[in-house]
Amino acid sequence: MREHHAAKDLTTGVVWKRLILFFLPIAAGTCIQQLYNTVDGLIVGRFVGTVALASVGGSSAQIINLLIGFFVATTAGASVVIAQVYGAGRPEDVRMAAGNAMAVFAVLGVILMGIGLCASPFMLRLLQTPADTMQGSVLYLRIYFLGVPFVLLLNMESNMLRSVGDSFSPFLFMLIGCLVNIVLDVVFVVFFHWGIAGVGVATVTAQAANMSLLTYKLTHTTEPYRLSFRELKLSGVYLSNMFRLGIPSGMQNSMYGVSNMIVQIGVNSLGTVAVASWTMTSKTDGIYWAVSNALGTAITSFVGQNMGAGKKDRLKDCVRQGMILSFTISIVLSTLIMVAGKPVLRILTHDPEVIRTTYEMMSYFVPFYFTWSIIEVLSAVLRGAGDAVRPVAIIGLGICLFRIVWIFTAFRFFHTLPVLCYCYPASWAVTDIALILYYRKGSWMRQGKWILEK
Repeated sequence: MREHHAAKDLTTGVVWKRLILFFLPIAAGTCIQQLYNTVDGLIVGRFVGTVALASVGGSSAQIINLLIGFFVATTAGASVVIAQVYGAGRPEDVRMAAGNAMAVFAVLGVILMGIGLCASPFMLRLLQTPADTMQGSVLYLRIYFLGVPFVLLLNMESNMLRSVGDSFSPFLFMLIGCLVNIVLDVVFVVFFHWGIAGVGVATVTAQAANMSLLTYKLTHTTEPYRLSFRELKLSGVYLSNMFRLGIPSGMQNSMYGVSNMIVQIGVNSLGTVAVASWTMTSKTDGIYWAVSNALGTAITSFVGQNMGAGKKDRLKDCVRQGMILSFTISIVLSTLIMVAGKPVLRILTHDPEVIRTTYEMMSYFVPFYFTWSIIEVLSAVLRGAGDAVRPVAIIGLGICLFRIVWIFTAFRFFHTLPVLCYCYPASWAVTDIALILYYRKGSWMRQGKWILEK
């Protein structure tokens, strides 16, 4: 298998070259996705208004990140399984695992869609969503949930391709999907004046297009991982490993979501301008999170293949090179964001108060992004090696629980914007220390054998 598909083999060659070449298409794809998010914010902010921007971002975004983010993160478990059996040279197991993953996430997508359509108003009220954004938030959430099956499947298919070393195809199809999204945003919002509904319909349509292209690629490839509809069935041996790794990843993402929802309550208590500004920060500094997450995805697949191939000696090189790359990315992008922040914000909105508040918010946490590098790299290494539970516990306590405690203590007594924002860099620093100590202990190196057992 490896002899015929060396271009996708991450178990040979110079580590830093392989890692960077694999990482670049993923980073490019996530940057394009972030560009779409920025354009989306531009169109909503300029052509619909600040209240609409808060409706699409604010509480709606937190709910999407919590519910959908859980299942999207769970797909990481399937990608680690596929990466390890691919690295071990077992093409039949790759096909079986891929078919199992597609079947289960298709079912989960339909279930989640139904939950979202029914429960959107309740979830928004739970977050104490401002009254002037409530109607728009319900409308946007319900439209978005209609596309949830597409979201889960396109993420699963993208992860499948990356797990076997193909990072270019997901990038290409994401590019096409984002272009479709931008064009439809302009048509539906600017020309048809559909407002928030136009943004939602454009997003769902683009997600469906992206998923369709990925499905065509996987069902028509001549590679050993070709997806066959005969393999769309549930098998305990694959699903148990996928969920053993995926559920902790989903729980980690949900813990982020819960803690961010608590933070969102704090933001909501500061008024609509603060909500719109909080939404705008993700449009401005989202490029950093996109690139950082792309590096984590690349490292997970790299480690997964090498664990499957039994080449654990390459893992420490991956950690060193990944850290260097991550620190470089953090320093360069955080500097760029702070320098270009105000000019970008002036393009995105005409509201001077939103511009001022957004830049102030960013000044409290953007300069500390370098502390996130350790969390991104080490958690990706541990996940790729098959060690899922302990790192999630560390992150859950160090980041998520810490932020919740911060909001109900420090922010409660000092009800100011700086105190609200500083919960982020403080939680990153605490988690850095805990993850470094666990990584140096070395017990995670023994986890990979669980995945390869049948």
